[in-house]
Amino acid sequence: MGKAQKYVLLGDATYPLQDWILKPYQEDENLTHRQLQFNYRLKRAHSVIENAFLRLKARWQILLKCDDCSLELLPTLVLACCILHNVCEAHDNPFNEEWLEGTEPTELPKPCQPAPAAMEDNRAEQVRELMCQYFESCGEG
Repeated sequence: MGKAQKYVLLGDATYPLQDWILKPYQEDENLTHRQLQFNYRLKRAHSVIENAFLRLKARWQILLKCDDCSLELLPTLVLACCILHNVCEAHDNPFNEEWLEGTEPTELPKPCQPAPAAMEDNRAEQVRELMCQYFESCGEG
C-alpha cells in the first residue's frame, strides 16, 4: 500500500480507535461495502486468534490453573508454553481434540460502554482506511 504499518491489536467496538488498536466500524445501514468487508475480515482474524489461544490452553493445561505458581515464575511459564506450542504447531505435532474438553473459551472482561469519542485518535482512521483499501485489493476471502 506504499506505507509502512506498525503492528496493531484487534479490539471490539468498546475500545477507542487508536493507530495501534483496530476496531470495526460501527454497525449501521450506512456502512459501505468496503467497511462491511473490513468488519468481516476483522471478525475472522479475531476468531483465528481466539482459536489459537484455545489450542494453547488445551495443549498446555497448566495455563488453566496458573494460580498455583508464584507470580515471579508466571511470565516464564507462559512464555515457555507459547514457545513450545509454536514448535508443536510448526512441526505438525498432532493436536488431540479431546484436550479441548474442559477448555471452554472464556470471555475476558471488557468495557461495558464504548469508549468516548474524545479518546479516539484521528490518525487511526487513516490506518483503518489503508486496511480497507488493502482488503479491497486482495479480493474476497
